[in-house]
Amino acid sequence: RQDRSGGYVGATRISRTGSSRLRGGLYMPAIVGIQHNEVLSEFAKRLKANGKAPKQVICAVMRKMLHLIYGVLKSNKPFDPGIALAA
Repeated sequence: RQDRSGGYVGATRISRTGSSRLRGGLYMPAIVGIQHNEVLSEFAKRLKANGKAPKQVICAVMRKMLHLIYGVLKSNKPFDPGIALAA
């Protein structure tokens, strides 16, 4: 969520809409995923290179994890990093 008023542009904040329990439950797995999962660490490095703030990177990784989890559950196939890196 951007903080704007007239010509002033402030820092972008994390939106608090959605489930706080889900955000809280995905925070630490996202941190661990950045450190140990090839797909998530490459994604995080790309975001950092684009100048994203650390908390923005973590929230984006949390969202990416949700997409990966949904894909695994929907397809009924095990996680394949090759497919995840192509997306």
